[in-house]
Amino acid sequence: MIYDVIRLADGEKVGSVDLVDDIFGLEPRADILHRVVRWQRNRAQAGTHKVKTRSETNFSKKKIYRQKGTGGARHGDRNAPIFRKGGVYKGPVPRSHGHGLPKKVRALGLRHALSSKAMMGKLVILDKAESEGKTKTLAGQLEKFKWRRTLVIDGSVIDEGFARAAKNIEDIDILPTAGANVYDIMRRDTLVLTMEGVKALEARLK
Repeated sequence: MIYDVIRLADGEKVGSVDLVDDIFGLEPRADILHRVVRWQRNRAQAGTHKVKTRSETNFSKKKIYRQKGTGGARHGDRNAPIFRKGGVYKGPVPRSHGHGLPKKVRALGLRHALSSKAMMGKLVILDKAESEGKTKTLAGQLEKFKWRRTLVIDGSVIDEGFARAAKNIEDIDILPTAGANVYDIMRRDTLVLTMEGVKALEARLK
């Protein structure tokens, strides 16, 4: 799969790259993408929800009234779940929502996410993502491309000037290759890879 490589400054073609079909040319499978995104989001869920049980509510443990002769039900403890502000029975407690997913499925999901962007024509290859660090300059360059909701994946290290300039631009995210993931790729409209990013992704997924 041959892709044009463009320059960020003016959008001109500066070369081409042959993308690996096993990574960028697959038929995207929604079930694989769904499994990986669900795995990611479950791992990110805090799981800090907590309610008080009857041993944690702050009422006296004394029997609230005598056992017989009141004409009412036989209660012993004001902390019982049946009472208002009593303890909660089998309520949520802090826990992890994460679950296992084989490494091969995770890698396959990333391949399908990249292939999905390529198939939709939403994949762009840059020669490099570098900037002098001026937000106004970078915003003007990006405006020429009409990119919206963009994710830029660079090599192992992100250019400091580019990261600083992009920090105040809405709807653009930057990740090193190590941070590339299915959820961030799929939730953005345009995926931009640098040549360093392409090489690192191919090395990671081969």
